[in-house]
Amino acid sequence: MLYQIFETQRSLMEPFADFAQAASKLYGQTNSPIAQNPMAQRVSAGYDLLYRLGKDYEKPQFGIKSVEVDGTEVAIHERIEMDKPFCELRRFKRFTDDAATLTKLKEQPVVLIVAPLSGHYATLLRDTVRTMLKDHKVYITDWKNARLVPLSEGEFHLDDYVNYVQEFIRDLQAKYGNCHIMSVCQPTVPVLAAVSLMASRGEKTPITMTMMGGPIDATKSPTAVNNLAMNKSYSWFENNVIYRVPDNFPGAGRRVYPGFLQHTGFVAMNPDRHLKSHYDYFKDLIKGDNSSVDSHREFYDEYNAVLDMDADYYLETINTVFQEFKLVRGTWEVKNPQGKLELVRPQDIRTTALLTVEGELDDISGSGQTEAAHKLCSGIVRKEQHHLEAKGAGHYGIFSGRRWREVVYPHVKSFILQHNKAAGKTAKPAVAAKKAAPVAKKVAAKPAAKKATAPQK
Repeated sequence: MLYQIFETQRSLMEPFADFAQAASKLYGQTNSPIAQNPMAQRVSAGYDLLYRLGKDYEKPQFGIKSVEVDGTEVAIHERIEMDKPFCELRRFKRFTDDAATLTKLKEQPVVLIVAPLSGHYATLLRDTVRTMLKDHKVYITDWKNARLVPLSEGEFHLDDYVNYVQEFIRDLQAKYGNCHIMSVCQPTVPVLAAVSLMASRGEKTPITMTMMGGPIDATKSPTAVNNLAMNKSYSWFENNVIYRVPDNFPGAGRRVYPGFLQHTGFVAMNPDRHLKSHYDYFKDLIKGDNSSVDSHREFYDEYNAVLDMDADYYLETINTVFQEFKLVRGTWEVKNPQGKLELVRPQDIRTTALLTVEGELDDISGSGQTEAAHKLCSGIVRKEQHHLEAKGAGHYGIFSGRRWREVVYPHVKSFILQHNKAAGKTAKPAVAAKKAAPVAKKVAAKPAAKKATAPQK
């Protein structure tokens, strides 16, 4: 019922938002007689703010048209490589007429970025993708809004997420021989499960795994986000945040955790900060500070665009990751597409190098939560395990913004390139790698990886 009430309210607000936008433009036109009033700029700014607060935010576009590779402008063509009911595998294909640059592009590593399915769209990683495109062939998981997925497409569980990731990895391996995988925040857990299951079956696993700011072990340094999931029961979440999609959407009747509720939770974490940000936006409009105005709009166009999550997936994630800690306790079983349960065993991973990244000031995934992957992946020899703590970086700073580009990315780039070259020189058949496994396990059964600390920026 709450979802229907929200949709009714949104529909009623829409014409008022449109009026506010029109009024803002009217008072903001310098050649308009109305704009000659001394208060016109303030009135225009007020209406603009009302419009921003009342408008409906749709899914943003990545909008990456080109990147610069060693001084050469390279065109980007965004296209869907694989279309699943709940996710699109999206590729950013690079084009250039420069022969030397083209040769270099063909030799660069292939990276699958697994974006979070935790409220925001994959475009939240726009800066991650744009930066990675300079030195890598880039694919990303673009998760769909569950309210747009018809009931006829079936349910979506955490197990399905894990199976999707495995399918995407195999697809890239079939095209390129192998790939690297990067997970940001929430997907660190299902990505580790996916690679673990592939390793347990004796399948080829990605050359490297880069895990950034994720709740591998949510018992370590629990944050406010973790505490909410830990302190409320499964039934509380099911009874208080799960609703059915209204009739005016393709996914009518589907049980979801609505995006508008998630957005309310995001804002409630730092209400004072958002209030100040909107007031500063109002003042910047009056001053004519277009740079600050554009930055505010760009951020909130992304931040306010949220998607619904399928209820089964969301509830199972809460239970598996934050309540029963099945991954770290070794009790997590995933149902494969054939319906068979398989135990997740990270210790079976042997031929994939591991890099974990944490932000010193991360208030979403606490200190040590991501680094915990090293202890679980005991089959990876110690020299192939690396950890980076980005000083001064919060949760978003490890994958977006200056600290991502200047502190984190150089480590990620070097890590991937080093192991990509090594894999090209010493590639061995799967059988040989399997025979070497007992030795690798013996060497790795020691304290976790060497820790690198990024300098203050």
